[in-house]
Amino acid sequence: MKALSITAKGLFILCLPFLLITASLGWAVNSLWLYQYDFNKYQVGITTGLTEPELETVATGLIHYFNSGEEYISLTVSKNSQPFELFNEREIIHLKDVKGLIRLDYGVLLGTLVYVLAYIGVCLFWKKRKYWRYLAWGLVGGGSLTLALMLALGLWALVGFDQLFLQFHLFSFANEFWQLDPTHDYLIMLFPEGFFYDATLICAGATAAGAVILGGVGGGYLLLTRRRARHGKNI
Repeated sequence: MKALSITAKGLFILCLPFLLITASLGWAVNSLWLYQYDFNKYQVGITTGLTEPELETVATGLIHYFNSGEEYISLTVSKNSQPFELFNEREIIHLKDVKGLIRLDYGVLLGTLVYVLAYIGVCLFWKKRKYWRYLAWGLVGGGSLTLALMLALGLWALVGFDQLFLQFHLFSFANEFWQLDPTHDYLIMLFPEGFFYDATLICAGATAAGAVILGGVGGGYLLLTRRRARHGKNI
């Protein structure tokens, strides 16, 4: 029973970073605000020649595609009053690969969420109060692990994002369709490397904030129980 309890808590600690990271990534993928922020900051309208309403159509179209059952994206926009298909074949294939990664993110998010909620439920409704302390220590441990990972990622992004970005693509994609031409491929015009740098830092910050909140809840409970114990009270 003790070994099972230790294993369950260990899995809980390991699941928390994955849960927080995948949640922040899922938010970023579906955040219209983030797309619009990128378009404004990097003057994508000038680069692509698309108007603000057309850029919003692009953003909503991509969000819809990533959450749909469509295998390939088909996105038509208007430029100089002329409709045209925005992405070429190479970009369409790459977006299919990106969608696969997003679906993987959703799967990890769902799996870790189910386990985390189940572990929390068991600990909270178990008759023995010691399981509440197990939960609190798990929150502290998972939050600390998450913060350490985000600190490492943040430092890597700050000192060598180009290399980080390259290694991510080499690891994530089995083909070279991600190697696009910024002079005529709209996908890279819409999302320059700076966008991914900003998105990485925003997601890392959101993940770290979640870790601080969860770790703070666990740490606060442990501190409270320690103070109560000093006064001869149980909690």
